[in-house]
Amino acid sequence: MTRARRAIGVGLLLPGLLVMPESGHAAGPITPATKPAAKPQPPAAKKFAEPCLHVVRSGESVSRLATRYRVPRQRIIDANKLERPEALRVGQKLVIPGCDRMAVAAAGGTATMAAMPKPDPDGAVLVLVGPRRIPTRLYMSVPEFADQGLEFSWPVIGPVLSAMGPRRRVWHAGIDIGADIGTPVYAAAPGSVYFSGTARGYGRVVKIEHENGFMSIYAHNLENLVNVGERVEGGAMIATVGRSRASQHHLHFEIRRDGLVYNPLFLLPRRDVAVASADELQPPPHDEDDEDE
Repeated sequence: MTRARRAIGVGLLLPGLLVMPESGHAAGPITPATKPAAKPQPPAAKKFAEPCLHVVRSGESVSRLATRYRVPRQRIIDANKLERPEALRVGQKLVIPGCDRMAVAAAGGTATMAAMPKPDPDGAVLVLVGPRRIPTRLYMSVPEFADQGLEFSWPVIGPVLSAMGPRRRVWHAGIDIGADIGTPVYAAAPGSVYFSGTARGYGRVVKIEHENGFMSIYAHNLENLVNVGERVEGGAMIATVGRSRASQHHLHFEIRRDGLVYNPLFLLPRRDVAVASADELQPPPHDEDDEDE
């Protein structure tokens, strides 16, 4: 009798075991566990900071700029619509996407390139010039009077080693023209000698006042050949190329007017030798102690 009861109990229990879920909860309609399919999320867009401006110097290439700013090379090409990225020109202005977030590879990675500040209503930008970081207003675009103002000529013929624009943390307020030591320096336009002597950051320097409020500056000279108050004609020899207060011999040249510094490359006659040849490429010259004021 006992064996019969056990058999009946087992027989009643088996059907329940066959339909119970593995979790041991009460049996119910068995349906596969489903979760709503997750909507595919688009990859997060990489955020870049506001772009800034870089003025091309001798020996620079798109690849070098991409490495320096840690920006993809193609982004620089696309941002500037470069049809020939291998043929950059000295003085050419390039937009660098996100450069104010990128560390410059130079100086052990500790320096950052000066970002392009917002222009004033008159189109000028207020920047810090040279190691002494003197606030200076630079006009980076082609001035409206470029074809109507004073006519300038090249003070010395040679490759442009460094253009006007940002360097590391500061800005360069003129162009550096390479030439052999002792090469004659000529007045870029007629005028009166405003200063001839030695100045911090400039070394031996000549400053000439011209008509319509213009002034031209010739710095790092080996020798000054004119005196204050002297009237000079355009093309007159006023100094010789040197390296006073500079890392290598060259002429630092500026054009100013009414408190603004203008890019000489926009005011000088166009010529084919503005870019250093391959065997002349070298780091841009810099002041050894002070800045170009």
